[in-house]
This record gives sequence, structure tokens and C-alpha cells, in this order.
Amino acid sequence: MEWMEVLILALSFAVLLAVGVPIAFCIGVSTLITMLFSIQTLPALTTVAQRMATGLDSFALLAIPFFILAGQLMNQGGIARRLIDLAKSLLGMLPGGLAYVNILAAMLFGAVSGSAVAAASAIGGMMTPTMVKEGYDREFTAAVNITSSTTGLLIPPSNILIVYSLASGGVSIAALFVAGYIPGILTGLALAVVAGYHAFRKKYPTAERLSVTVAFKRFIDAIPSLFLIIVVIGGIVAGIFTATEAAAVAVLYAFLLSVAYREMKMSDLPRILLDSARTTAIVMLLIGTSMAMSWVMAYENIPQSISAALIALTDSRVVIFLIINLILLVVGTFMDMTPAVLIFTPIFLPIAIELGMDPTHFGIVMVLNLCVGICTPPVGSVLFVGTTVAQTTIDRVVRPLLPLFAAMILALLIVTYVPALSLWLPGLFGLL
Repeated sequence: MEWMEVLILALSFAVLLAVGVPIAFCIGVSTLITMLFSIQTLPALTTVAQRMATGLDSFALLAIPFFILAGQLMNQGGIARRLIDLAKSLLGMLPGGLAYVNILAAMLFGAVSGSAVAAASAIGGMMTPTMVKEGYDREFTAAVNITSSTTGLLIPPSNILIVYSLASGGVSIAALFVAGYIPGILTGLALAVVAGYHAFRKKYPTAERLSVTVAFKRFIDAIPSLFLIIVVIGGIVAGIFTATEAAAVAVLYAFLLSVAYREMKMSDLPRILLDSARTTAIVMLLIGTSMAMSWVMAYENIPQSISAALIALTDSRVVIFLIINLILLVVGTFMDMTPAVLIFTPIFLPIAIELGMDPTHFGIVMVLNLCVGICTPPVGSVLFVGTTVAQTTIDRVVRPLLPLFAAMILALLIVTYVPALSLWLPGLFGLL
């Protein structure tokens, strides 16, 4: 009877999503409907509530509100500007250099904030006026900012990797954080190649070459911001503190740095705390309802049924991994990253493990795949932020986005079929 439950769950979810119900409620209500039809031996409302509460009862999840708050503080505290200045010193003099600056600055900011939306807002808000003034197409500028902002979801710290750790049943957060570096950098390089070719073809101008003194001063100014990466990741890898404790340290460090830079007023703090609380509430509701849905799927053996069907379809690892990636690419276009990870990890992770893929490697593949989805309509959060910041529209940005999407998908395929890119660093640090 598993396929009947799959149909009820998928159909109720799709109908609710189609009529505009918020996705957290889509997940919760479709879970409840499935229980009412198929698990009549248990009280549906009570069970859903219990599973939501149990799913949120995790020490590791405390890292998420802390990293969200740290990202908000960094967005307001002058950190983005200093990282942009550093990127300009390194790459601004190259042909189409401002496109490279945007990508590198987004990677650096993502590495200290862990938020693609924050990177798109902070870096895009500062880079777009400069690039447009220098003659860059506004839509191309927006496309570069949108896609490069997602690299921060792979380069640690990353909230979505913490969510994957929870959904996978306990894959090491430290291993996931370290595993994300090379795939994140590879994605950034792939985007840079496409952006560089476009800039060369359009003959975009180069920035003025800076003196060694000015470049060195900008590097020194950026060191305190970059040191956050060493504090957070170094502390986790060295075993000084857990990911949750590292998130609290990140908040304290970001607050002190923002105060030291004098670009955040104490009067801004209540608004920052309120924005962080709103975002945290949304994420936690998504996690709670998704954990309830995951429990229902496990109770009904839905993951096992899908796994058996996929393996019966073909015994080729290459084909099955390609099918999983295609499904996730489609899912990412209409589902936000957090519920997608929570719902599809229990379905696809057992298949990946059975075919010999390491759970850490699969987590990186899944997150990189879904990074494409948050740049696409109709629910691409980074797409909406990026177009708003650039003061343009989605339909005008789609065309310059396509070659950048191709670069991201190429990086995804390389990471999928070359496990060493994800597993070499964690293995080097003894995390696997």
C-alpha cells in the first residue's frame, strides 16, 4: 500500500502548494492528511505535534539561530565593504575584473556569514551601482551576483549543512563543513570562467591598478573579517568547540567587529534581533513540519519503496546518480532548500549509501544541486533578492543566468562523479 500513501502525500502537497499555501503549512497539512488516511491506529494531530517537537529537540539546531544572527550583524557591520575592497585589490585590474570581484566577494562573505540571501543583498547592494556605472549590463551584474551568492552555502559555516546533518541522522557537521570548501571554490571558478568570457566578449573595462601600499592596506583591513573563518572552522576542526558553540562565538565576534568598525549603531540592534528571530521562526517551522513528514514516510516505508524502484530501473551508479540530480534540480525550482533537504534526504540517502556514496559526499552534492533551485523561479529566494537589489526584473535576468546555470550544473556533475573533491579534506583532517 506504500504507493497509495505516496500518492496521497504528493497530491495533497502539490494541491496546497498550487493554491498558494505557505510551504511549511503545505508540509504539515499534507502530513496530517496522509496520517488520517493511512495510519488510523495513531492519533494524527497528537502524533504530528509530537514529531515536530521531537524533530526540533536537537542541540545541533541551536547553531542555526546563532549563525542567522551572525549573518545579520555582518550584513550591517561594514564587513561586506571590506571584503569587496580586498577582492578589488586582487582581481579588479583584470578584463571584466568587477565581475570577478563580485564572485570573490560573494564567496568571502558567504564564508563568514553562511547565508546566500545575505551575500546577495550585501554584495549586490554595493557592487551593482559600481558595475553599472563602469558600463556593465545591469542584468548581467544581477545574474553574477545571484549565482555567486550561493557559494556561501557550500563554503562553511553553512546553516543548510547543519540541516542536512540532522536529516541524515547524524553525519558529522565538522566533516560537512570541511568537505564544502573545494566544491564551493570549484563552483566559484566555473562561474568566473563564464563571467570572464562574457566580459571579454563585451569588452568591459578594467579597474585602475592599485599601488602595493593601497592593496596591502585593504588586505590588513579585511584580516579581522577573514579571521572569523579561522576562529569558527579552526575551532571546530581542532575540537575546541562544537558547531553550536562555534555559532555562538561567531555572534560574539561579529558583534564586536561591527562595533569596532563603527558602522552599526546600538539603536540598530533591536531591528537586527527581530529580523533574526523572524528568519529563525520560519526555518524552525519548516524543520519541524518536515521532520513530521519524514517520520510518516519512514513509517510507511516510502523511502525503501522508492529506493527499490530506482535500483530496479537500472543497476548503473552513473545513471541513478544522474536521475537523483535531475529530480533534485526539478524539486529545487518549486521548493525552498531547507524543506527539500529535510524531505528528500531520507529518500535518496539510503540509495546513495547502497551504491557506495559516502553520506558526507552526498550532502555536498545535494546542497550544490539545490543551490541552482534558489536562483530559479517561482520560489528562488536569492533570485528575488538579487533582482530587487539590482532594480531589474526576473524575465530580463533569465537570459544572462542561463550560461551561469550551465556552469553550476557542470560543477555539480564533476562533484558528483569525483568523490575526492568532497572527501579529501575531511579525510586529511581525520573527520571521516
